Amino acid sequence: MRASQFHLFTLKEAPSDAEVVSQKLMLRAGMIRKVAAGIYSYMPMGLRAIRKVETIVREEMDRAGAMELIMPMVQPAELWNETGRWDKMGDELLRFKDRHERDFALQPTSEEVVTDIARQELKSYRQLPKNFYQIQTKFRDERRPRFGIMRGREFTMKDAYSFDRSEEAAGRSYDIMFAAYKRIFDRLGLEYRAVAADTGAIGGDRSHEFQVIADTGEDAIVYCPDSDYAANIELAEAVSLLARRAEPAKALEKTPTPGKATCEDVAKLLGVPLATTVKSLVLATDDIDEKGKPAGVTVWLLLVRGDHALNEVKAGKLEGLKAGFRFATEAEILEHFGCKPGYLGPLGLKKPVKVIADRTVAHMADFICGANDADFHFTGVNWGRDLPEPDLVADLRNVVEGDPSPDGRGVLAIQRGIEVGHVFYLGTKYSKAMNATFLDEDGKPKHFEMGCYGIGVTRILGAAIEQNHDARGILWPRAIAPFEVVICPVGWGKSEAVRDEAQKLYDALIAAGVDAILDDRDERPGVMFADWELIGVPHRVTIGDRGLKEGVVEYQGRRDAEAVKPPAGEILGHVLERLNQG
Repeated sequence: MRASQFHLFTLKEAPSDAEVVSQKLMLRAGMIRKVAAGIYSYMPMGLRAIRKVETIVREEMDRAGAMELIMPMVQPAELWNETGRWDKMGDELLRFKDRHERDFALQPTSEEVVTDIARQELKSYRQLPKNFYQIQTKFRDERRPRFGIMRGREFTMKDAYSFDRSEEAAGRSYDIMFAAYKRIFDRLGLEYRAVAADTGAIGGDRSHEFQVIADTGEDAIVYCPDSDYAANIELAEAVSLLARRAEPAKALEKTPTPGKATCEDVAKLLGVPLATTVKSLVLATDDIDEKGKPAGVTVWLLLVRGDHALNEVKAGKLEGLKAGFRFATEAEILEHFGCKPGYLGPLGLKKPVKVIADRTVAHMADFICGANDADFHFTGVNWGRDLPEPDLVADLRNVVEGDPSPDGRGVLAIQRGIEVGHVFYLGTKYSKAMNATFLDEDGKPKHFEMGCYGIGVTRILGAAIEQNHDARGILWPRAIAPFEVVICPVGWGKSEAVRDEAQKLYDALIAAGVDAILDDRDERPGVMFADWELIGVPHRVTIGDRGLKEGVVEYQGRRDAEAVKPPAGEILGHVLERLNQG
């Protein structure tokens, strides 16, 4: 490819509404152009990178035994109604009617359609296992699209769906996909972690996220540097920070704390560590009787240490809260505690509540909590002596850096990441809802055991740039760079020797299978260098009359601090050697 034949259009400054580095650099490098909020055109330079991501994904999915198909972007409501997701998905699912007043949606994911395919096509256990995948446009009507392609409304995704005859077989399919994902992200050249994750709205049990490490990432990744333990913040297990409960050493006292409604303020007033205080959070669940009618409210008091934060995902997995919960109203709090928020605690309740203590709180002694009386807290509180043991002890909190690792092999660290892939074991969630069955070996119908595996193809570009950039522009890993090598001839229009040497090197690189571009625009060196550094081509060769007279050309890797000058006759070997190094 010659630059004069290619659409190359760069900007010195990013548009004022660009928010993150990847968005700014992709706009400046001419890779994307905004059409509407969260909707972009992918220009030739950006599309080249996308196609390289797709190629790696496709090769590894095929290698893992998955089969590619394409499912429609427009999907009928009838299928979504079978699983109940037509109503449950919320406004992210863009719904519309056709001219016949039939309901359709722009698909954000394809569980319903692929399950419908399976129930029609897969009749016998002899046809299993099967794994279907697609690389397809998706649409999610984000309330606030932002960060360019990182959180757009329209995007390209690889989604795959496995069908198995048993839970054990589904586990094997999951492991095959997990291994394929590791190969994909290794080949992409990105620093990443595979972390245990919550299954979220899609449902299921076993789940891992693939997170590209980046300081600008929205997700917090918890890991142990001394072991393989890794999980996202919602799922990371928080062990008790106290090995056992100490014996009471202080008397229970009702202590004035005027105007001090937070644990931080109370600890400062009393001159004690924040870790000696206990935070009260009040939830409520709406009870339903056997006939499905309202039958009152259950109030829950969740206790975490004053310096810790409640993890709502963990809370939502507890018995009694699984069906959904909300924060209690002020009226419900006054009814059960006799006090406004800020001074709540488990002692002196007006009406019974369900008390759940975090693991660390359950081991605390002589702690401080609200006295259910405005402007007062209890000090010297002890389980068993001053109040009953909690109804339940559970992991309720977010981990913090330095916590013991749950595997007992060190302490936890936290870093930021960008989710670019997710693998789920779905079980029979969708096959039961849609009555998708096959005939098993005993001749009886059985529901498919399913898995779901997604990769954000276009999101990978943004994540790669967030991880790999400098003040001059993008630092692409070689595998997904729009071009691998750029040849910059200085004085293209003036020197036949420069043109001949540049063309000879270009032809040799193409013959060697290298994705190279020859910049024949006859621009000044500063303009050429600035453009290609912004775009992020990993390797640059500069050819000029002065160097050729000395028998040398100039080579510089995009990540190199300085250029080197190998002999002109050895430049092909030099470039190929550097390419082999990655």
